[in-house]
Amino acid sequence: MKIVAYLYSDPLLEPTPDPTLWGWEVDQVYQDLALARSSQRGKEPDRPQWEQLLQDSQAAAIDYLLVQRLEELGDSVVAIQERLAQLETQGIRLVVLEAPDQELPAGSIVGGSDIQAELLKFIQQLQHNQRSRRIRQGYARNRIQALPPPGRAPYGYRRSKNRYLVDRSTAPVVKDFFEQFLLYGSLRGAVRYLAKKYGKKISPSTGQRWLTNPVYRGDLEYGNGEVIPDTHAAIISRDEAAQVDRLLRRNRRLPPRSASAPRSLAGLVICGTCQSGMTVTRVTTPRPPREYLYLRPVACPNRPKCRAIVYDQILDQTIQRICEELPRAVTGVPLPDMDRVKQGIAGAIAARQAILDQLPGLIASGVLDQETADLRAYKVRAEIAGLQARQAQLPPVNLLAIAQTVSLPQFWLDLSETERRFYLREFIRQIELQRQPEGWNLKLQFIF
Repeated sequence: MKIVAYLYSDPLLEPTPDPTLWGWEVDQVYQDLALARSSQRGKEPDRPQWEQLLQDSQAAAIDYLLVQRLEELGDSVVAIQERLAQLETQGIRLVVLEAPDQELPAGSIVGGSDIQAELLKFIQQLQHNQRSRRIRQGYARNRIQALPPPGRAPYGYRRSKNRYLVDRSTAPVVKDFFEQFLLYGSLRGAVRYLAKKYGKKISPSTGQRWLTNPVYRGDLEYGNGEVIPDTHAAIISRDEAAQVDRLLRRNRRLPPRSASAPRSLAGLVICGTCQSGMTVTRVTTPRPPREYLYLRPVACPNRPKCRAIVYDQILDQTIQRICEELPRAVTGVPLPDMDRVKQGIAGAIAARQAILDQLPGLIASGVLDQETADLRAYKVRAEIAGLQARQAQLPPVNLLAIAQTVSLPQFWLDLSETERRFYLREFIRQIELQRQPEGWNLKLQFIF
């Protein structure tokens, strides 16, 4: 008894399946790929391996043919019907291994009079599947050509025939939003700024999507999660994008509203006695008008509760401890050779860029056809985007020099509360308030 298998896949939609995936002992595997040049509208893709299968069955009879899904036999119901008829003529029984409800039952053996009955039963769903597949193939071809995905252009851009163009009327609003976030590191603050200056009201979740959307960096992200770099004009630079990503990663360590709180210590201090986070509380008096700030535990389980501490006292001692401990902490950290790491990533990017530069010559010499070259270029650009993302996540090289600068007390005294919040979160992960009988002390936990 001779058993063979047939695989068919589209490289634009799915990875090439492993020929050894069968749970049966298979004598031979025939595998076809859907090529872009042969999958144009109204034309059935070439299937040389299918033709070879039929020729081999004439030379040596084949008893069973294994396929994963019935729809792999053709891109239309008519094509599937024709190939089932070919199998029936050759006396080959078809085994469908994987079949959801819309196809034949899993493990079904189709042959003889079963062919037409089963096909008519599932013909409507098969037509729906094939139509959906053709739509996805069209989207995939647009993706290979680095064309914008379907739908409206993001705010700040307008759509042209084959790419996004910067909208001069709305792009300055987006640019100002990013500058505000980079300046103060506050998402909600940047959202309020847009509403106040431009009358542009957006939700914080929309602002979060703007900050993480690759389109504002000149890249395109598709539904499969892959990013293609440098497809259109960017609104923010690569350096600004890297800083945005770093600020977002830093803010994730904080409670949601603490990231945008006006006070610099918000979200950083915990009580060492009850391990509760501490919030900034404001108390005012009408006559004379004064304001007092305190840090108190949010959810203290103790009875009596841990007492609140004057905010300015905590802030002053925090600055003092940073100036004393930060230089020693940075010196004791085994920092990697960032120059070498960056050079390695830059070299990998340059190597892939060299591949892209070689493709036109390979097409001209006939080594590659245009469709294969486009697919290769798409994958290489996606790899470049991944390397650029890794490069953007690297910490600054001159960390020691920065630490020496911020270890000067005068540096902190010259900052506003908002600016002080920015720098505190750059270096401090947590501040633990340790209560003692004679007072209290602070323990700083640095990020590195």
